[in-house]
Amino acid sequence: MTRFKNIFSLFARIAPVLLIPGLALADDTPVPDKGDTAWMMTSTLLVIMMGLPGLALFYGGMVRSKNVLSVLMQVFVVFSLLTVLWVIYGYSLAFTGTGTWIGGFERLFLAGINADSMAATFTDGVVIPEFVFIAFQCTFAALTACLVVGAFAERIKFSAVLIAMVIWFTFAYLPIARMVWFGEGYMFKLGALDFAGGTVVHINAGIAGLVGAIMTGRRLGYGTTAMPPHNLPLVMVGASMLWVGWFGFNVGSNLEANAFAGLVFLNTFIATAAAVVAWTFIEWGTRGSPTMLGGASGAIAGLVAITPACGAVGPMGAIVLGIIAAVICFWAVTKLKRIFGYDDSLDVFGVHCVGGIVGAILTGVFVAEGLGGVGLAEGTSMLDQVGVQALGVAITLGWSAVVAFIAYKVADLTVGLRVAEDQEREGLDTVSHGESAYT
Repeated sequence: MTRFKNIFSLFARIAPVLLIPGLALADDTPVPDKGDTAWMMTSTLLVIMMGLPGLALFYGGMVRSKNVLSVLMQVFVVFSLLTVLWVIYGYSLAFTGTGTWIGGFERLFLAGINADSMAATFTDGVVIPEFVFIAFQCTFAALTACLVVGAFAERIKFSAVLIAMVIWFTFAYLPIARMVWFGEGYMFKLGALDFAGGTVVHINAGIAGLVGAIMTGRRLGYGTTAMPPHNLPLVMVGASMLWVGWFGFNVGSNLEANAFAGLVFLNTFIATAAAVVAWTFIEWGTRGSPTMLGGASGAIAGLVAITPACGAVGPMGAIVLGIIAAVICFWAVTKLKRIFGYDDSLDVFGVHCVGGIVGAILTGVFVAEGLGGVGLAEGTSMLDQVGVQALGVAITLGWSAVVAFIAYKVADLTVGLRVAEDQEREGLDTVSHGESAYT
């Protein structure tokens, strides 16, 4: 793939957003291909399915029965709220203007965009409707915030979740998406590779979840009372929906239904399978039995790790990456959490942040042509690329953590972060929503 030897071509293929938002088609400009448009709308629907119902069921099955509706509601409403905010101001701040860290206000309320507005893809002369691109990117923004809520499940106020996620979306997600995915973004210009969201989505959400878990405090009885998932079949169903929906997440980031999308598809498929197998055998060997929860966790770890790398590595690199992610994420959720004593209810940090870090940094390794990847940019060594990847990880961790702290603090000072002890014991379903999942 000699085209990847040119740094511009490498960026254009690896980074998921090198667009001209609001590009108006001239009379001689190609019209969007119906196949590309149909695929991008399908990808958007697949990502919606990841969140609703995939992530909701995955999270809902892992909490106790008295809190399942509260988690479902947090995912459902946060996803919906941020969808509205995305079209009001999120898209404009992320993908318009010339700023390195944040965009402009010219597309507030999607001003100036209509059915004839087009967004460029990674191939000269190929475009997709801008409305379709807006919808696709909207699902990323909404889903990322939904990932965060798993870290402090079962003890946080519903109102606090909404306040904190709006602030975090505005001041953490949008700037990081801008820096990584927009052509003028700071990390994009440095050459950071993130095909579908290792930094923007998973590290970003994972560190925000950890900060939230620490600031909210441990659940009552944590460490002394067993808190097993209440419904493992729901966990398996949710994880399976996430796996299927992830093809929209990763392959859709190619923006075109072309031959290269096939590589992204295969990488997403096999890295996940490798992680499931690796996690299963690690758990079997260290704990005496393989569990459904472990298999599902391995799938998510593999999906997270391949997300930044799916357009950069070859199939064998994807398998190795999935195995490595399973090993390290297993250690994070079984050992690291115990060492530091934080209560990350559904292992958002251990799987999404740690898995995202593994994927982001190893993208700089397995992109090398000698290891089956698409090849490093001309004049760039593997060490250089790994350094850029590590810098992107560090910026995302620091930026998101600071914004998350401020967001939770604002929520705490206004409505309070945590429910009362008697309410936590009763369960958030009846206390916060006046409903019960089971009779």
